Amino acid sequence: MELDIAPTATTTSAEQAYLDLVARVLENGKQKQNRTGVDTISSFAEFYSVDLAEGYPLLTTKKVYFGSMLREVLWYLSGADHIRELREHTKIWNAWADAEGNLQTAYGRFWRRFPLPPEGTKLGGEVWVDLDHPHVTREDDGSLTFDQLASVVDTLRTNPMSRRMVVSAWHPANAAVSLLPPCHYTFCFNVSPADDGGADFLNCHLSQRSADLALGVPFNLACYALLTQALAQLAGLRPGRFAHTLIDAHIYENHVDGLREQLARDPLPAPTLHIARRPDGNPKELDELAFDDFKLEGYQHLDAIRFDVAV
Repeated sequence: MELDIAPTATTTSAEQAYLDLVARVLENGKQKQNRTGVDTISSFAEFYSVDLAEGYPLLTTKKVYFGSMLREVLWYLSGADHIRELREHTKIWNAWADAEGNLQTAYGRFWRRFPLPPEGTKLGGEVWVDLDHPHVTREDDGSLTFDQLASVVDTLRTNPMSRRMVVSAWHPANAAVSLLPPCHYTFCFNVSPADDGGADFLNCHLSQRSADLALGVPFNLACYALLTQALAQLAGLRPGRFAHTLIDAHIYENHVDGLREQLARDPLPAPTLHIARRPDGNPKELDELAFDDFKLEGYQHLDAIRFDVAV
């Protein structure tokens, strides 16, 4: 029996995928109240998937501030739980930090230093933390943490077809008290075999509980595409697809006019992102990467559109 199977619905143009998402939420979303006091137009369980081979998905229908986004990514990679260095370059996180720059929730803190239970804690009668594991660290205060991202890099190098390359920024106890628990709370890497004789493809899927389409999602798309490209370079792979599930995809009512203006614009060609290597040609490790190691080539964009931040 011959099966009639429709092709998977996907969009290869990242810019068009984003614009289609905005248009869909504007048309089908429902008015919804939230903690900020500014109502949103909200849609449940939106999704898009794009091909990173097309180019680096930095939006062109408005100016996206690549430098600020990159500073934020490098802050994530540092594992810091404060913004004392970050705020010298961008104000992105100022509203949620205390006077000393400390945060109740910091993505990189959980990516690189996820809190583990106290030494000796048992699960099912067995101790569930291996103190000798290469990615378990004892912090200065004696607590234990686990470097999720380093574990993913090792897995990509040793067992790339694994289905266990998951990074979580969500800690339930922290989320219960945080001023702003993680919005993009977990991501997973997956490798697809190549059929053209070249290197295999590294894919990334991001799950996001709360997605501000005007301000947040363009940064999220650029951030995780950059991270995927960096990890692919480390592991000798090629960037594949980026897929994004948005549980509450929303547009603040004071962002509607700006997004309608953006929808009326025609996208320009996607830029290219280059990540520096060591002098010997080998890729730099994540902890070696610095701001000047990232070069954006051919970024053409239309004028910036101002959107107020809902705090």
